[in-house]
Amino acid sequence: MRRSPHKAVVAGALTAAAAMVVVVLPAGVATADGRPEHGPAAQGAPAGTAPNTTATAGTTPAPRSGALAAPLSPGERSSLLADAQSRRAGTAKALGLGAQEELQAKSVMKDTDGTLHTRYDRTFAGLPVLGGDLVVHTAPDGSTKGVDRATREAVAPASTTEAVTAGSAEEFAVGRARSEGGKDPKAESVRKVVWAASGTPVTAWESVVGGLQHDGTPSELHVVTDARTGAELFEFQDVKNGVGNSQYSGQVTIGTAGAGGSYSMTDTARGGHKTYDLQHVETDDVPGTLFTDPDDVWGNGTNGNAQTAGVDAQYGAQLTWDFYKNVLGRNGIENNGVGAHSRVHYGDSYVNAYWWDGCFCMTYGDGGGNVNPLTSIDVAAHEMTHGVTSATADLNYSSESGGLNEATSDIMATAVEFWANNAADPGDYLIGEKININGDGTPLRYMDKPSKDGWSADYWSSSVGSSDVHFSSGVANHWFYLASEGSGAKLVNGVNYNSPTYDGLPVNPVGRDAATKIWYRALSTYMTSSTDYAGARTATLQAAADLYGAGSPTYKNVANAWAAVNVGARNTQGVTVTNPGDQVTRTGTAVSLQTKAVSSNPGALTYTATGLPAGLTLNAGTGKITGTPTTQALSTVTLTVKDPTGALDVVSFLWTTYTMGQCTVAQQFANPGFESGPVAWSASTARMIDSTNPYTLPRSGSWKAWLNGYGDPHTDTLSQTVYIPWGCRATLTFWVHITTSEGTTTVPYDKLTVQAGATVLATYSNLNATTGYVQKTVDLSAYAGQYVDVRFVGKEDLAARTTFLIDDTQFTVGN
Repeated sequence: MRRSPHKAVVAGALTAAAAMVVVVLPAGVATADGRPEHGPAAQGAPAGTAPNTTATAGTTPAPRSGALAAPLSPGERSSLLADAQSRRAGTAKALGLGAQEELQAKSVMKDTDGTLHTRYDRTFAGLPVLGGDLVVHTAPDGSTKGVDRATREAVAPASTTEAVTAGSAEEFAVGRARSEGGKDPKAESVRKVVWAASGTPVTAWESVVGGLQHDGTPSELHVVTDARTGAELFEFQDVKNGVGNSQYSGQVTIGTAGAGGSYSMTDTARGGHKTYDLQHVETDDVPGTLFTDPDDVWGNGTNGNAQTAGVDAQYGAQLTWDFYKNVLGRNGIENNGVGAHSRVHYGDSYVNAYWWDGCFCMTYGDGGGNVNPLTSIDVAAHEMTHGVTSATADLNYSSESGGLNEATSDIMATAVEFWANNAADPGDYLIGEKININGDGTPLRYMDKPSKDGWSADYWSSSVGSSDVHFSSGVANHWFYLASEGSGAKLVNGVNYNSPTYDGLPVNPVGRDAATKIWYRALSTYMTSSTDYAGARTATLQAAADLYGAGSPTYKNVANAWAAVNVGARNTQGVTVTNPGDQVTRTGTAVSLQTKAVSSNPGALTYTATGLPAGLTLNAGTGKITGTPTTQALSTVTLTVKDPTGALDVVSFLWTTYTMGQCTVAQQFANPGFESGPVAWSASTARMIDSTNPYTLPRSGSWKAWLNGYGDPHTDTLSQTVYIPWGCRATLTFWVHITTSEGTTTVPYDKLTVQAGATVLATYSNLNATTGYVQKTVDLSAYAGQYVDVRFVGKEDLAARTTFLIDDTQFTVGN
C-alpha cells in the first residue's frame, strides 16, 4: 500500500537465494533521514538483557566540532570552487610552482570553523600532470595552513617532445589488455601527459582501452607509457569491482517519484538517484530501462520478479547516501547533491558488481544461474564509496594506493552496515559474509585477520604493493578493525574475532565511530592520488589530531593500531592502559581484577572508573577492582588513568553480572514455522523455504524448509543466529521428515547435521528415514552468554536422493 509520497513500500520477502531486497527495520529505529547512532554491543548480556551493537562505543569523546565538515549547498560549493579557480595563478605562485605549471580547482571542503581544503589538479605546458594533484589548507583568515602533495618532485620533464608515436602507445596498451584476459579490447583514447606519480616526472602517453575484462566486467584500462622510450610506467583499471550476493527479508521504504498510476524508481530526496533494469544485457552503453510501477508497491520478494533486485539496489544506495550525509556531512558522492544511478540484472550469470566513473553508476549482476542478485547493503556501500574516493583523493587503483582505494570501500561499507542497524543483517567486520562465494559459508574478506581468506595481507611489507589491490587492502582493513575494536578475542554482534598484532603488543580501540570519522577526514582532506601506507598513517594521525587533539588517547591509539600492522612506530608518550577485556561474573561471587597501566613520566598513577557494577569499587592508587556484585546487569566500564603531568589514557570494556536461574522462558527464533515465507532465515538455495511443492508437505500451515532431494552431490544450508543469555538453559526443538531412495540399511550416505556454527551437535541420515514428521531436541545450554549460528546442513552424495523436510522449529531459553 501507499505509505507517503515518494517513499515506496517493498512488498513481500526474498526467496532464500535472492539478494537483499527487503530488510526489517527494528522497532524504534528511525528511518533513513532520522537514523540515530547506535550504542555498544554485548560480549554477553545477562538474562533478559538484549545484546547491544559494539563493545567500543563510548571509548572516545565527541570530535572537536570545528574540524567537522560543514554542509555546503550546491551554490556555496560552486562559489568556493569559482573563487579558487580565479585565484589559481596566485596560489601556484605562492606554492612555488614553475612558470609552465597551472592549477585547476577540482573540489573544495569547508570545516565548521571556516578552514578550507581545496583540491587541485595540475598541468605542465598544457599537459595534464598525473600524480601532480595537491590539497591546499587555508585558515579562516586566508592564510595557508599547509599543503599535501602527491609528489615532492619538481614537475619539469626534460622534454615534452615524444619519440614514440601515439599509435604505438595505443597498440601496446591493447596488447596489455589482451594479455590480462580482456575480451575484444579496443583503444578508445590516447593523450600526452606528464607522469609524476613515481620518480622523476617524464612526458608520457596515457592510453585508455575499452572492451570487457575477463569476467565480463566493462574495461577502462589506463596504460601509461614513456613517450621517449615506450616503456610501461603504470597501469590501472578504472572500473572498480567487488562481489556480493546477500539474503535478506522484510519490508523497507525506498525513495520513488510520481503520482497515482505512474511511479518510477527515482529518489528525488537523494539527488535523483535512479535504478534501471538491464534485462540481462551485457552493455556499458545504455543505462537500461528505468523501473516503473502503477501502485508504488515494488517487487514480490522473489528474484523471479525483476523489481526485487531493483529495490535492493535503490535501498542500498539510499542507506549509503544517508550515512555519508548524516554521519560525515557529505552531500552525495561528489558532495554536490547529485545522485548517481544503479543498474541491475547485468549480463547472464554475472557474479560481480562494479563502480564506474564513466557512467557515474553502480552495476550489479545476478550471480551464478541468475538467482542471486549482488545487491546487498555492503556491496552498494562498497561500490558507491569508490565514487567518493574518485571525487576526493582519487587513489590510483594500483600498488599501495590501490590497496588503500579498496580498503576505503571496505571500511565505509562496514561502517554503513553497522549504522543501518538491520536486524536481518547485523553489522560485522566480514566482507561479503552473505554471498557464500566459497560455497562453505565463509566470507570474502576478514578485517580482524585478513590472511584468513588465504590471500590478503595482515601486515605491511615492502612487497605488499605488488599484490592485487583486493589483497593489499588487508593492511588498512586490519588497521580499521584494530582501531575500532582493539586486539585480542572479541564477540561483536554474534561474530567471534581474534585480531593479532605484528609486534605482539595489545592495541586499545578508539571506537568504530571515531575510526570511521578519522579515515574519512584523512581521505577527503589529506590523502592524494599517490598516497601509500606510510602516507595513510600520516594522514590519519593528522585527522585524529584535528578531531580529537594531538595529545589525546585517540591520537596515540591510532598510531599504535598502525604499528600493529607494521606501519610506523608505537606511540609511547604518556600513559598506556592495558584493556582488561570484557568481564563476566555471577552475583554473589567475589571479584578481584588488577588493571594495568604504565607511563613514560615519573610519579604515581591515579585510577578512576565509571560504570562499575553495583557492589564493586576501584582502588584509585593501585587500580585494583574488588567487591561482590549484587545486581544482575550489563555495564560499560570506562577506566581512566592519569600521571602527575596530566597525561592520561582511557579504555572501555563491558562487565556482565548475572544470576543463575533468572531466565524468562522465551522463544528466540523469528518465523519459526516458516509461515512468513523466506523471512529471518538464511538459506543457500532459492527453493528451500517453500509452500508450493505438492510432494513435500509441511507438518502444519503452508510452509516448510526443504533441504536436498537432488540425487547428486549437493549441500544445503539453513541458518538463523540467536542469543542465549548468561545463566539460561537453551533448547532447540524441530520436526523433521526424512525420505530416501537409498537402498542401503547400513551406510549413511546422505546426512543432515544440526550445528552451532561449525560444531556438529546432532546428525541424521538416510538411515533415519521416517513415514512422517518426527520431533527432535538438541541442548545448546553450553553456549550461554553467546550468539549462536544455528545451522541445519544437508549433504547428499551421488545417485539416489534423500530429502530432509524441517518444520515447526523452536529455540527456547529459560530455566
